[in-house]
Amino acid sequence: MALSSMTGFARGHGVTGAYAWSWEIKSVNAKGLDVRFRLPPGWDAVEGPARARATEKLSRGTVYVNLTVERKGVAPTVKINEPVLNAVLMTIHNLTGRVDAAAPTLDGILALKGVIEVTEEDEREEDRRAAEKAVIAGFETALAALTAMRQEEGATLGRLLSTRLDEIAALAARAEAAPGRKPEAIKARLAEQVNALLSTSQRFDTDRLYQEAIMLATKADIREELDRLASHVAQAQKLLAEGGPAGRRLDFLAQELNRESNTLTAKANDVELTNIGLQLKSVVEQFREQVQNLE
Repeated sequence: MALSSMTGFARGHGVTGAYAWSWEIKSVNAKGLDVRFRLPPGWDAVEGPARARATEKLSRGTVYVNLTVERKGVAPTVKINEPVLNAVLMTIHNLTGRVDAAAPTLDGILALKGVIEVTEEDEREEDRRAAEKAVIAGFETALAALTAMRQEEGATLGRLLSTRLDEIAALAARAEAAPGRKPEAIKARLAEQVNALLSTSQRFDTDRLYQEAIMLATKADIREELDRLASHVAQAQKLLAEGGPAGRRLDFLAQELNRESNTLTAKANDVELTNIGLQLKSVVEQFREQVQNLE
């Protein structure tokens, strides 16, 4: 299964009978899945099936879905509101002779609010059901386009993340081979420091100082951090190869990689290892930022 990004955009439109409709879908990063519909009045029936399709195809992201529908080619119908017209005519009759004014004209009477009603031809139930079915099918097509775009971007992200993992592995290998991390080198440096302390004062306990030096040398060893880095890199590479919605798991591994790189840098006891640790932290941060876009 392919990797997928959480960002994407798609449109779809069509005409069914007198109905012209258009879908617009866009998605952005989110911790979970949140599908938000914006539908025209009277079209709530399409939301349930459309939402079900979205939750089948998507697992993460905030998804904004907008539907517009226009009814075209329908001739308007003009109707006289008889009760209102009769009330108007009765009022005019009652006022005749009581008010010194010109007789009302036909266009004046028809211009009164409520006398004339302009409506569209009533919808037929079968036409509406056919339109709803077509609109739902159109959503599935637009959703497929969105999914394809997200997978295309996911493939690009996968290649970038794989490159970052290769860089992390290469930096770990440099740290592994660094002369400064060898126990002998660490002990030699500590021995020099112990001798320097002894040369300044005879009040230090020589045996105690060497015992402390050995303990510090043990704590300064980065073997454990290198092993964990290798393990996390291998797990991340496996997740990338398997594909699918791996964003959350890769985000967890990014946090673990960051933890190990911080510890390695803190334990570094020479310039080369410190520089490697700083580079490692930078690459891990790049990896973590790119993982945030994965589904």
